[in-house]
Amino acid sequence: MTYENLDLKLVNGLLDDGRISLRNLAEDLDVSVTTVSNHLSDLEDTGVIQGYSPKVDYNAVGYDVTAIIQLKVEGNALPDITNRLREHTQMISVYEVTGNYDIITIGKFTNTDGMNNQIKTLLSDQDIKESNTSVVLNAASEHEQFTLDIND
Repeated sequence: MTYENLDLKLVNGLLDDGRISLRNLAEDLDVSVTTVSNHLSDLEDTGVIQGYSPKVDYNAVGYDVTAIIQLKVEGNALPDITNRLREHTQMISVYEVTGNYDIITIGKFTNTDGMNNQIKTLLSDQDIKESNTSVVLNAASEHEQFTLDIND
C-alpha cells in the first residue's frame, strides 16, 4: 500500500471510532501496526491529534443550560480576559472574534442561577465593557467533528 494520505486516513479512522485498536486501524488501512503507531505518534507530536477523550452529552449529566456570551473588552486586556475565561471550567469554548464584540464564549450550566452567577462574576471585571447573553433553546448540532477530505 502507498502511504499517500495515510495520516488523513488515520485521523478519519479515529474520528469514526475513537476507541479503535491500532491493529484494526492497520487492517482497515492495509498497513502494519508499527506504521500506524509511528504515524499516530508523529500526529500527536505535531499537535494534529491533541488527545483522546470521550464525547460527553452534558445534558445527560445535568448541564442542560447552554449560554452564548458575547463580550466587549478593553483592547489591551483581551489576552488577559480570554485566559481568565479559559480557566472557568464551564466555559467550553472561548473565541476572540471580529465584529461588534471582542470575545464569544460558550458555557454549560446546571441551571439558570449558575449561569446568572457566572455572568455577574464576569461583569464585575472592570475590563469587560459590555455583554450580550443568549440562552440556547435547542442544540440542533453540537460538538460535531468532520472527516477530512482525501484527494485520492
